[in-house]
Amino acid sequence: MPFQTPSQTVGPFFSHALTASRADSRTIAGNGLADEDTPGEAIRIEGTIIDGAGDRVPGAMLEIWQADSDGLYPDGGRCFVGFGRAGTDAAGAYWFRTIKPGPVATGSAPHINLAVFARGMLNHAFTRIYFSDEEEANAGDTVLASVDPPRRKTLIARKRDTFSPPMYEFTIRLQGDEETVFFDV
Repeated sequence: MPFQTPSQTVGPFFSHALTASRADSRTIAGNGLADEDTPGEAIRIEGTIIDGAGDRVPGAMLEIWQADSDGLYPDGGRCFVGFGRAGTDAAGAYWFRTIKPGPVATGSAPHINLAVFARGMLNHAFTRIYFSDEEEANAGDTVLASVDPPRRKTLIARKRDTFSPPMYEFTIRLQGDEETVFFDV
């Protein structure tokens, strides 16, 4: 009987060598995209990944890519890289330290692009993180407007003002009730 190759199944091998926290390497993208010298508003994004049964998903990997605070995607010549990677811990939790992006175009609210790789997923899933304190911009975002109104809330990270830097909570539900909206690319 043939065995599945890594291209046919996903995880939990990701966190071993593809996330900086597990590989102990500065050359691998990590969850710290910004430091105190990075221009823009420093933020932290925290959350968990939940599967269809309501259980937290350990050993998953998330990748984010985003514009800088001016709404420009990094071109390699700027100090902000705009790409990060994080693994989930035993409780399915993850976090990123970054800056709040600016809108990339007219009709676009500030957002972060996100890809989810997890056990049992043959293909990774793409979504976006929008911000709860950007209500006016969110209302004019063409991508967010294309999502059924009751489901839009699954794309919006909730700001928690009691933290410094500001923290946004974003739970990713892979299936079931309140499933996060995922996009075909």
